[in-house]
Amino acid sequence: MLIEPTQSGLYCAAGGFHIDPWEPVDRAVITHAHGDHLVAGSRAYLCSSSSLPLVRHRLGDDAPVQGIPFGEPVTMGDVRVSLHPAGHVLGSAQVRVEQRGECWVASGDYKRAADPTCAAFEPQRCHTFITEATFALPLFRWDPPAHTLDEIVAWWDEVRAADRPAVLFAYGLGKSQRILAELASRTDRPVYVHGSLMDANDAYAAAGVRLPEIRRATDEARGRSFAGQLVIAPPSARGSLWMRRFGDHSSAFASGWMRIRGARRRRAYDRGFALSDHADWEALLQTIADTGAEQVFVTHGYTEQLARYLDARGVAAAAWRTRYEGETEAETE
Repeated sequence: MLIEPTQSGLYCAAGGFHIDPWEPVDRAVITHAHGDHLVAGSRAYLCSSSSLPLVRHRLGDDAPVQGIPFGEPVTMGDVRVSLHPAGHVLGSAQVRVEQRGECWVASGDYKRAADPTCAAFEPQRCHTFITEATFALPLFRWDPPAHTLDEIVAWWDEVRAADRPAVLFAYGLGKSQRILAELASRTDRPVYVHGSLMDANDAYAAAGVRLPEIRRATDEARGRSFAGQLVIAPPSARGSLWMRRFGDHSSAFASGWMRIRGARRRRAYDRGFALSDHADWEALLQTIADTGAEQVFVTHGYTEQLARYLDARGVAAAAWRTRYEGETEAETE
């Protein structure tokens, strides 16, 4: 096997590297900068060039990180490695590993829907495909993103007409910037954000992503000064003292988990928008078919369910236990 699961993460012995290890290792190849795929302490890191600013922000400017362009192969040990767009967040990559005619691809997290903030997913033909399964059930089918973003704007308009703040919770790296970029083409109104989003916003803007006018929701503006405004914040801010400045407000959550009936009510949100940076059921199956893989390993999410489905349809599949989380149902980043 070119890649196999170990106690530290997915490991390629022929190349001497781990993919998204969850413990410090000698050499780590990173798919993207989310915390469940990127941990500090490794001796060397390799990521996509477009992911480099986000990786450095998380690890520190002195971290031993090398960035390479998408599609440019490098030799590591006895294998050839290249990174290819995964469509998940800015700089997110699939890892393609080749040795003597055999090809494996580790997807990391990915989606197939259009997103103005990152390069679109590029299917890679391979013999073995390692796929995520965050939303690998038939009930998870996303509406067109444009439709969901229009719903978010309509909700904001409703709350604005009632002279109340609209607080939208979304994951701080990727989802929030995707929403901001979509809003930039729909309105010229400013958008307020939680301070923790500012560094990621700056990285996206530096990468050429068009964002609307962004204002930080500081203590200097309280109460009715936020009336009619849209505020974007990470889920971790909910219930914090920071929320007091908005007074009587309407709340919403943008997540694929909002597709589950009752999920919004359980969390006491006023609205829920099923917007995800992960592939839905149909996109997962289409992607696996596009790879032409004869063997599939499934990580994080509904792994057993997807593996059984594939196996029953003639694709050799098995679940691998990892520490990746995907888009968690818990209200944390």
